[in-house]
Amino acid sequence: MKFEDLNLLKNIQQALIEEGYDSPTPIQEQAIPIILQDNDIVGCAQTGTGKTAAFAIPILNQLHRIVGSAKKVKYIRTLVVTPTRELALQIGESFETYGKYTNVRQLTIFGGVNQVSQTDQLKRGVDVLIATPGRLLDLHKQGYINLDHLHHLVLDEADQMLDMGFINDVKKIVKLTPDNRQTLLFSATMPMAIRELADTFLTNPKYVSVTPVSSTAERVKQQIYFVDKGDKRKLLYHLIRNENLSNVLVFTRTKHGADNAVRALKKNGIEAGAIHGDKSQNARVRMLDAFKNKEISVLVATDIAARGIDIENLPYVINFDLPNVPETYVHRIGRTGRAGNEGTAISFCSRDELPYLKDIEKLIRLKIKVIDGHPYPYAEGEAAEKPQGQKPDRRNSNKGNSTGKSNSRKSEASKKNKKRWY
Repeated sequence: MKFEDLNLLKNIQQALIEEGYDSPTPIQEQAIPIILQDNDIVGCAQTGTGKTAAFAIPILNQLHRIVGSAKKVKYIRTLVVTPTRELALQIGESFETYGKYTNVRQLTIFGGVNQVSQTDQLKRGVDVLIATPGRLLDLHKQGYINLDHLHHLVLDEADQMLDMGFINDVKKIVKLTPDNRQTLLFSATMPMAIRELADTFLTNPKYVSVTPVSSTAERVKQQIYFVDKGDKRKLLYHLIRNENLSNVLVFTRTKHGADNAVRALKKNGIEAGAIHGDKSQNARVRMLDAFKNKEISVLVATDIAARGIDIENLPYVINFDLPNVPETYVHRIGRTGRAGNEGTAISFCSRDELPYLKDIEKLIRLKIKVIDGHPYPYAEGEAAEKPQGQKPDRRNSNKGNSTGKSNSRKSEASKKNKKRWY
């Protein structure tokens, strides 16, 4: 199928041609006709499958007819709710790109920045509003947002909003919208809570599912390094320097870990930057732009800050910390190997992360290739396959000990001076 077979307006088709879009991805091929027929939809597709275009293109196609002249009074006709600032900005850019030959005006709003510029644009009027839940409810409470003319409600990355505790905010937002709206729900995974959400808010939705979350990009080469936790920063520097890696996206579990990794790299002369929840929005945008423009070669990010990052031709993703949720691993490595390109996903696994690795390999149904021979393997005498969560049996700890020494932490002098009850 070609995009020209979808009966899109010439204004939309022209923008797609200029972007080099020829054939829709599987999620786009299935979702666009359903949305054009005004049906509610539940779409399940992992990151990197073209999910944003799957709803932005048909929405713009419908809005262009409704909006008419650029001088016509603007009302919010489409509301896209998404969990993170970065994803909101990415969606806004997509609407801007696909709708550049239409009179549709879009605005992206989120917290963490001064609201004045956002409220000024809301006063002038917009057709499409992309928002994070907190800022949306705040500005609605202040009287800047009216959703009475809404045609489309899009809940994007619904599973992530659930994980981040936004579910009650989403319920409040839905109550602010007209009952006759068209509702589009997209999610990378489809847990029971999301299905219940769909049953509550959607009317006879069509279900579309492509590329299940357990699958990883076929063109992504996956590798695992067993390394002690204290040596991870050394291994990161070693790989970047000795393998000549550049344009590398590194994932850490914590904000503190991201900052420490950046400091260690900078100390060794590697240009790096971090994005996480403690950084201001402007700082995050600047750092992401610096990475895209290759002003820095390494970007270290936490999962929440990185959700929605879309970087073309990203060659390397490094899991500095393995995620404790296996689906997150799939989302992370999906940042590379996009749009048919090849990519490499490297993961560091310390002893305490072995259960996470087991869960990941179970989900993706693949044994990740182990890389031996690096300078920072596990310390001698500790097997990588050591069971986790089991306390050692100290009852016979001296048996079989060739030295005859006890495992007790008390000194010999302390033992001699110990008073016996008898």
